[in-house]
Amino acid sequence: QVQLVESGGGLVQAGGSLRLSCAASGRTFSNGGMGWFRQAPGKEREFVAAISRSGGIIYYSDSVKGRFTISRDNAKNTVYLQMSSLKPEDTAVYYCAARSSQFARRDRDAYDYWGQGTQVTVSS
Repeated sequence: QVQLVESGGGLVQAGGSLRLSCAASGRTFSNGGMGWFRQAPGKEREFVAAISRSGGIIYYSDSVKGRFTISRDNAKNTVYLQMSSLKPEDTAVYYCAARSSQFARRDRDAYDYWGQGTQVTVSS
């Protein structure tokens, strides 16, 4: 079992930056791939970024590529999402997810554990 707790969300103006953190506890964090997803009101949860166990494989959605950076620190059991050049359409609840396999995946169903989410609001 893995417990995930996100932090770092908040209100920011368009063009600003935020860094989200996801602290993991329980089963060995360093074993699995990790991902960030987001869900805006009235929309389905969508993929944002994913990183493999070693950090060597990273995926981004087209909508955030070049603006967001995912990273992980296995010694601290933490994964990060650095968000820059934020846009109002980035407004959503952001969720951290973990999977048992070492590989990074874009699909939501590949993940076994989910955090409770952190709200990000970008004002225009």
